[in-house]
Amino acid sequence: MKFTATQIAEILQGEVDGNPNEEVSKLSKIEDGESGSLTFLSNEKYTRYIYTTSASLVIVNKNFLPEKKISATLIRVDDAYKAFSTLLSFYNEVKNNKIGIENPHFMSDSVSLGANAYIGAFSYIGDNVVIGDDVKIYPNCFVGDNVRIGDGTVLFSGVKLYSETEIGKHCKIHAGAVLGSDGFGFAPDENGEYSAIPQIGNVVVEDNVDIGSNTAIDRATLGSTYIRKGVKLDNFVQIAHNVEVGSNTVIAAITGVAGSAKIGSNCMIGGQVGIAGHIEIGNGVKIQGNTGVTASIKDNAVVKGTPAYEASQYNRSYVHFKRLPDYVQKINQLEKEIKALKEL
Repeated sequence: MKFTATQIAEILQGEVDGNPNEEVSKLSKIEDGESGSLTFLSNEKYTRYIYTTSASLVIVNKNFLPEKKISATLIRVDDAYKAFSTLLSFYNEVKNNKIGIENPHFMSDSVSLGANAYIGAFSYIGDNVVIGDDVKIYPNCFVGDNVRIGDGTVLFSGVKLYSETEIGKHCKIHAGAVLGSDGFGFAPDENGEYSAIPQIGNVVVEDNVDIGSNTAIDRATLGSTYIRKGVKLDNFVQIAHNVEVGSNTVIAAITGVAGSAKIGSNCMIGGQVGIAGHIEIGNGVKIQGNTGVTASIKDNAVVKGTPAYEASQYNRSYVHFKRLPDYVQKINQLEKEIKALKEL
């Protein structure tokens, strides 16, 4: 699909500086730009590339003043970085705007299917499923009985939604994610053998949530596991049964949240974090990577380490930890000197 400079300027509310009929069909980095591609310049460190790039169109800030001749047509905007991000979203929307039902597939007769939906090949849609308008379900997805999927949501290939899962509007769930599998609930008997505790709750995902590839969110034992609106989960995140993740919280990869933990709104949680069960993390909390959280945390705290404590204290302590061999050597030397004094 090709777009002219004029069409792109209209999308971005920008101004064309050069050939308004210049066409592009792909995007590129400014240093690797080639004919027929569009790129952008927002960081001054990359300014030198605008004079050598072969890209046909370059998005720049309105106040950009070239010092040499530029072969590319420019599109001048208020904020080049933000404009390019807007264009990426538009490009992604156009690229993924599939409609229709591919074969082979299975879809129960009791399914309620919204307008402009896309059902990819080899997908399974169970009984009493409600699918909203403009939903995209890519090939090899499984959607269990009584699932609800809101308008504009996208399930990429291989997503599995167990029965009773509820997904809000305009969510993105990436390949291999599993929502609604049983929580890790087992009870030992007198012989030390474990029996599964039935998990009869569900998973509720609110609007505008992004869920990364191979992330798992377990159904509740009773009630619901909640992922509130605007949450962003990276790849390989584990959310256990009856957890609640507050609105607009972001969680990086390989983080695990144990059962019944409650995470507040607007939190930032780094990669490889472990969060114990049945604790509460306040609003606005920042948890740095590789942290082990074993106790509740108050609002707006910044923590690090295992067990987690205040990040600035951790950093000060780590300075001493790195010098621990020197301290041991000094202590050993002092012990020798004290022993020698006692022998006088």
